[in-house]
Amino acid sequence: MAALLAVPLGGCSVFGAPREIRGNRVDPEQLAQITPGVQTRQDVTALLGSPSATGTFDPNEWYYISEVTHIRPAQMPGVSDQRIVAITFDQGGVVRNIRELTDKDRNNVSFVSRETPSPGTERSVLQQLFGNIGRFNGAGSSAGSATNEQGPGGGPGR
Repeated sequence: MAALLAVPLGGCSVFGAPREIRGNRVDPEQLAQITPGVQTRQDVTALLGSPSATGTFDPNEWYYISEVTHIRPAQMPGVSDQRIVAITFDQGGVVRNIRELTDKDRNNVSFVSRETPSPGTERSVLQQLFGNIGRFNGAGSSAGSATNEQGPGGGPGR
């Protein structure tokens, strides 16, 4: 009986969702080849590739962001490993600092629950249903018909 249960349950790992690497994954061996004060932007780009993002307020901050995800049934993909490497350059383009960001470096962002009111949205159901009565022109009295247009000299257009 245990052998019969082991076969179907053992297959779950075989048929599980594959892990996907997203972003620009920096290996520790590659990162060890970068020496602050020696390498330049061109050296870092040749070794690690283009950064995933640059600093919003400081273009001398480069971020290499990657994560390993797996698909969970009926949910968003789960993140099993996330890695962020920040490389700072000086004004001359030489590496100044390399650091790996962790959960301690994250800033919590609280969302504001207020909503900005937009005018014109406080209509009742009856106003919404009957609000357009009388607003439409008849099909023959449209402003852009050829018989009502005037030409350049004030006369009828052609």
